[in-house]
Amino acid sequence: MNGLAILIPVALLMGLAGLVAFFWALKRGQFEDLDGAAARILIDDEDDLPGGGKP
Repeated sequence: MNGLAILIPVALLMGLAGLVAFFWALKRGQFEDLDGAAARILIDDEDDLPGGGKP
């Protein structure tokens, strides 16, 4: 029973910290362009290839 008296407040504080971190990320614009980030990984940058972009 004494363990629950410690674990419940710790769990509540961790949940509150996660909620604060989520709202902080939301305010900073981390979730603005989800589709663009997903498509950007598929774009082939020819400038990065050795030999000036020629395969």
